[in-house]
Amino acid sequence: MQVHSYLFFEGRCEEAIAFYEKVLGAKRGMLMRYGESPEPCPEGMLPPGSEDKIMHGEFTLGESMVMASDGRVSGKPKFDGFSLSVDFTEVAAAEKAFHGLADGGEVNMPLGETFYAKTFGMVKDRFGMNWMVIVPKEMPGD
Repeated sequence: MQVHSYLFFEGRCEEAIAFYEKVLGAKRGMLMRYGESPEPCPEGMLPPGSEDKIMHGEFTLGESMVMASDGRVSGKPKFDGFSLSVDFTEVAAAEKAFHGLADGGEVNMPLGETFYAKTFGMVKDRFGMNWMVIVPKEMPGD
């Protein structure tokens, strides 16, 4: 069994994927727009003019695939209750990613050393997505 994250950006999916390509080095995969669907969406599901919005998309971060969509295009994404955690091996790379994610977003916990990490911080990006950025320390017994 595998579990994948599926993020709904409520009309900003393509912008979000481009942002993650720039900031995190994400690799864009398959994209299907609502107008390309072999079956039409149920009546009233999407606002008029949503044909070019993303029905389903995929991108990879390192070895992890993330799926994404514009969803119902309400314009109000809400990513409460979870975060995506991104592990780095170098502090400089973690700092670059963290500051990139924080651009236009909100720092919830500044990057800093902890008992379990060379550096760790939490940030909500400009799309409302919560991220944890970490360079773990080797712990006794590892």
